[in-house]
Parts: sequence; structure tokens; C-alpha cells
Amino acid sequence: MLFIVGLTVSCNQEKPVPETYKNPILRGFYPDPSICRVGEDYYMVNSSFEWFPGVPIFHSKDLVNWKQIGHVLDRPEQLQVTEGMAASRGIFAPTLRYHDGLFYMITTCVGCNGNFYVTAENPAGPWSNPVWINTPGIDPTLYWDDDGTCWYVGAHNISGKREWEGQNGVFIQQFDLDKKELVGEPVQATFGHATNARWGEGPHIYKVDGRYLLMIAEGGTSYAHAITVFESDSVNGKYTPSQINPVLTHRHLGHDYPIFAVGHCDFVQTQNDEWWAVMLAVRTCEGMNLLGRETYLVPMEFENGWPVFNRGSGKVRFEEKRPDMPWTPVEPYPVRDEFENSELAMKWVFLRTPYEKWYEIADGKITFDVRPQMMTKLEQPSLLAQRITEFTFDAFVNVAFDPANENEEAGFIAMYNNMRNFRLVKTLDNGKPVVKLYRVKVGDEQLVATEPVETGELVLGLKANKLDYQFYFGKNKNSLKPIGGIQEATVNASQSGLDFTGPMVGFYASSNGQPSESKAVFDWFEYCPDNNR
Repeated sequence: MLFIVGLTVSCNQEKPVPETYKNPILRGFYPDPSICRVGEDYYMVNSSFEWFPGVPIFHSKDLVNWKQIGHVLDRPEQLQVTEGMAASRGIFAPTLRYHDGLFYMITTCVGCNGNFYVTAENPAGPWSNPVWINTPGIDPTLYWDDDGTCWYVGAHNISGKREWEGQNGVFIQQFDLDKKELVGEPVQATFGHATNARWGEGPHIYKVDGRYLLMIAEGGTSYAHAITVFESDSVNGKYTPSQINPVLTHRHLGHDYPIFAVGHCDFVQTQNDEWWAVMLAVRTCEGMNLLGRETYLVPMEFENGWPVFNRGSGKVRFEEKRPDMPWTPVEPYPVRDEFENSELAMKWVFLRTPYEKWYEIADGKITFDVRPQMMTKLEQPSLLAQRITEFTFDAFVNVAFDPANENEEAGFIAMYNNMRNFRLVKTLDNGKPVVKLYRVKVGDEQLVATEPVETGELVLGLKANKLDYQFYFGKNKNSLKPIGGIQEATVNASQSGLDFTGPMVGFYASSNGQPSESKAVFDWFEYCPDNNR
């Protein structure tokens, strides 16, 4: 199955090759991009936090059209996001690199055992089990110098003391790949470009014109986010900040600018000697963050050894002239997933690591065990979700479910995390079948509406129009009725900058803490984004 998260391409007719591309290139919750090139092939990974499988990996031939080829961490022995782990923990800021015939993905599992890396000969997998690194901090990367020496670069304040709020730096230490351990002494390379810089993180090292360039993110991953650079004559020497820092940010453009939180960047040089940068940013809808942090592509070049992003503009824009490479589109996922394959499509993810298989795909349907675990708790429920990619979309599921008790429910969900979500579920009320719409806003659960239904199959879902969600139910898509009135889409998103994931839609079943032998059968799921509204 093929996948596109950039421009949509019709499979029924050929379209002329465009001169430009549209940002973001990965739409929806795809933050902290890291990229590498091998020959004429490009690979990119993103953070995944509490979702499993972890670290989605993509392939492209033109830097614009991306096909997901797998997840780096797709086995429980690789990623243990256990019950009780808070939302926005788990996998932070992976870095993808290629050296001497081997791919390396290094990252942090916050709430697990910390920093680790895995390797693979084929980026589509299989990837190795983790090699854990005994060092504090987050956002690690690996850099190989010209002599083959490997260096570990991480975000951490070595002294353990903060002289100002948010002081966090970047340190560098040699890494012995044979022994799989850090050697020598760590060097604190920087705390950021200003005397009171906050949250230096997401480091990468490059060698440009014979000198070492350290690039970091700082300012926190919200409105104050920025990209800054530093130079040194030796890989673990003193790093001096650039006079032109920050080299890229939108924090000076005001909170009403349509793209904000620009930062956490990685560079790649093409086979045609062009330089391009990928980074996270947030696009707003009427001033609100409804989609989380997405991946953007920006042209760049070096001038006097320093990176210049989008010459003449210095901003991340929604449309740019595309890279000088053959246009290589890929097919989108179908709007409707009818579960005809024995394996789930790569767009589907679980909430935390599943240690048991509680679903079965057969005869074009997927059947869930109705289990006690709940989406409103820090548990691993019977739930599958995919990313919301646009401000305007329709999403619906077909469910056949006959609850045995009033504690049992199954249906449609729209969720940011356990504290911010909606669920539209079939259940029982006084022994009779009903659908109930629940809203959980900052942890406060409210029953919004209850409507009677008949036994048999139901279609449940929502139509999203920017800041408005309208939920629907019916026997089929031709008999849908609204339920609960217009709801705020912002319930299903975070505006704080302290949560790091993004909104999802999907389907779910639960017996709400009680044992159950029931099953819920889902015939299809539709997600139809509209990127023109």
C-alpha cells in the first residue's frame, strides 16, 4: 500500500509536473524530522511519543512526495511504552544517519530507559533491538568525523545546575561503537546563543568548509522556537555562536502569523549539490493549533559558512519552487480502509505498546476484544487511530456491536490524549441500545448527548470544519443524524506548547474497567481530508 503526505496525486489521470510544492510535506502530527540521503534516495523519521509502533520512517526520491515504508520500532522488545506512562512521554526526537553500509536511528524514550540506538541494513527493517547508552539528557545524535571517529551529541546540562529558568545545553562526547559506550570526558558545547537562552535541544553536527557546524533548537517548541548555529575548529572544542542567530525563527512575526513554532531542523545535500532543510512548524487555523507540529521543507544554502534559509525571505512558506530532481509522486492511502489485508496499514497506530493481540482481521472486517482498558486513563486500550491531517475533514466508522452490559461501549473516537478527546459510542442505557457522545476537556468528562438506536450496524463519526466538530450517527451514511450540537475542535488539540503530540481519529471498544467477553466488529473506516478549505 502506498502513502503520500504531501501533494495528492490522482491515480486516474496524469497531471502536469508542478513547478512548486506545498508545505507541510508531512501533514499532521509528524514533529522533529531527521533526514539522510543514500545515493538518490532520501529517508526521514519523526517523533512518535506514546504511540506504537514508534518512529515512522519515510522514503522519497524528490524530497516532496513521501511514502511510509515502515516504523523503526515495531516490536514490543524495541519499545516499551507501558501503561501509566504519561501522554507526550515515550519517543523524543529521533536522528537518522547512514554510515558504512548501516542505518542508525538514535533517540530517547522518556519514561523508559533513556537514550538508545538501533541499526538496520534496510531502512524498511527489520531494525535491531535497542543498544542502551548510559547517559542523561534527550535528543541524541551521532556524528562521524573524517577519521571515522564517532561522536555522541546530546541535550543536557552536564553540571546539573541551572543558573536561569530553562537553561539546558548541548554536550559532545566520543562514542566507541565497538564497545557501544561513551568514552573520554563530555564537553559542554553550548547553552544556546543568548545569555538566557532556554531549552537548547535537538542538536546536529555537520562539517562545512572544513569547520564544525553545530545546529540546535532552542526557545521551547512553541511560539519562541528557533534554530541557532555555532562553529568550532574541533568537533569537541569550543563552539562560538553565529552573529546572525537565530538563523531561522518566526517568533518575531507575532502570534497571528499562520506558521509558528519553527525549529528542530536537519539538513541534507542533494545529489545535485542543493541544500534543503526539514523542520517542524505549526500551521494555525483562525489563530489556533488544531493539527500539532508538522514537517516542512525549506531551501537553504551556505554563505560565509553560515546557513541562509529561503534567501530573500528568511521564512518558512506554504509554497516553494521544488527541488531540482525528477518529480516522483506516490499514491495516497484510500479514503476508506476496508481491512482487506491481513496486516494493518502503516497509518494505524496503537496507544502505548500492545503486549497482547486483542484484534483480528478477517473477511474484510476487524474485530476488537472489548477489554477493561480505557482511553481516558493511562492504559493500553482496544483502540486504533490515525493522524488528522487537515482542518476540514470527514471521518466515519461502521461498527456492529451488541453490548451485553451498560459498561460496554464501542465506536468512534477523536483524541489528542487521555485528557482531551471525544468518543461517540454505542452502549446500553436502561437495557436499551443508545449512542452516547462524551467530551473530555482537560480531564473533565461530560456526557454531551444520548440518542436511542436500533440493534445492528451503525455508522458513527464527525464532520470537521475548522474550529467546529459536528458528530453524526445513523444506520448508514445516507441516514446520518447530528448529535450533540457543534463542538469545539480545540478540545481535541493542545494550545499550551507543553504537549507534544497531535490529534487523531479512530475506533475503540472498552468495558470500562469490568471483565467482558464481548466483541466489536468494524467493517470499514473512512478518513477524507479536504486540503482546499
